[in-house]
Amino acid sequence: MAACFAAVSCSVADMDVSMSFDREDSAYAPEGTGDKFDEYEENSFIKTEDSNVSTFSIDADGASYAYMRKMLSLGRRPAAGAVRIEEYLNYFTFNYPEPGKDHTVALNGEVGECPWNREHMLMRLGLKGKSPGAERPLSNYVFLIDVSGSMNSDDKIGLLKRGLAELVDQLEPEDRISIITYSGSVKRLLESTRAAESDIIKSAISKLVASGSTAGGEAMEMAYKEALDNYIEGGNNRVIMGTDGDFNVGVTSTDALLEMVEGYAAKGIYLTVCGFGTGNLNDSMMETISNKGNGTYVYIDSEDEMTKVFVNEVSSFYSVANDVKVQVTFDKDAVESYRLIGYENRLMADSDFEDDGKDAGEIGAGQTVTALYEIIPGKKYSEASKVAGFEVRYKKALGEESSELGMDVVDSGKVSDEFSFAAGVAAYGMLLKDSKYKGASTYDMAWSLVGAGLHYDKWGYRAQLRDLIQKAGKMD
Repeated sequence: MAACFAAVSCSVADMDVSMSFDREDSAYAPEGTGDKFDEYEENSFIKTEDSNVSTFSIDADGASYAYMRKMLSLGRRPAAGAVRIEEYLNYFTFNYPEPGKDHTVALNGEVGECPWNREHMLMRLGLKGKSPGAERPLSNYVFLIDVSGSMNSDDKIGLLKRGLAELVDQLEPEDRISIITYSGSVKRLLESTRAAESDIIKSAISKLVASGSTAGGEAMEMAYKEALDNYIEGGNNRVIMGTDGDFNVGVTSTDALLEMVEGYAAKGIYLTVCGFGTGNLNDSMMETISNKGNGTYVYIDSEDEMTKVFVNEVSSFYSVANDVKVQVTFDKDAVESYRLIGYENRLMADSDFEDDGKDAGEIGAGQTVTALYEIIPGKKYSEASKVAGFEVRYKKALGEESSELGMDVVDSGKVSDEFSFAAGVAAYGMLLKDSKYKGASTYDMAWSLVGAGLHYDKWGYRAQLRDLIQKAGKMD
């Protein structure tokens, strides 16, 4: 096997892999940006003789991908720590089959030759959340908006205002919107208002002006209480935070902030964090509180991204699968070693899989999640042999017992276009990270692999990726 793919003997089966949330100490700012990221060591190869079970929480965020696009627009490559390959994959909706009537999630998987190392195999795993029907649950949105002076630019507060106005036009008449702002003080700019009264809502949005300091008072607490006061039973109750990175929201410590969002998540209030701009972006904290708040983290770099998040894919705000955990059991005869690509900050102890008390990620309506494993074949690997068992546990609603479903992943001797597309995305991410596992990856390879998936590209996001790959390739 190629030297750069030498297997490392280690196991996460019994490790304590809970994250540390002391972000002031662990976050780093790439030189010249001022933006803060957490940096994780890439997953290495694990021998199946040491541990043939791999467990992780899903991550449906796409912020890292949009941030990369912003950096390229500024003529810069993103820092290695800003590249989370799982978020590159999950930025895109894949062409996966719908769930059956008994589940809100469907599974699929396939195995084929690894493009960047022909001696290895690549396994793609896919999950699909049930698509929204003709009638969707009502929404109760509370927008918590940072209007401090640093937000005073068109790519921050200006972009946010345009996106909110566009969202209003997509809502059902009985959906509700509240707006709370924070800077030198906290203000309820708009009390909970029916979307049918769109003129009132848009008037409030037009009054958003960024200025002043960032002493946030009780901003976060007020937003959650507003959501709870207007709670819609069985609906989509969500705080949506818009900021360029300042988390001075009236909570005195990181631990207290995390405790707050976890507490309200348990009450059915979800959290979406929208990051804007560069120079002050606290990516580390944004990802952390969205994970703990049963939510999502998105980075908004353009009006097109606002449309993607708040119009084209707004159904993903409604969670159809909660605390989604994946466990993969590799056949020891077929697989010598394996490596999970990405998800470094989502690894779980194997014993956590059946523990319904362990928090994990959410899947929204119509949303897809993709994971890739690079595999070193064992001596008895052959086509048509079982490569791994793929199991998922999730809750259809918060507080319920988990449902479980699974499938065997077999090498059928052929792969889909979605396999090629996913491989291209991963190759591109590894090139940007300058990963030691990138093998023979090139920008031309990534561009070609992505091209296989252009037939499933309703909004043109995949075609845009090819343009970004070309742009990044010219910077090397």
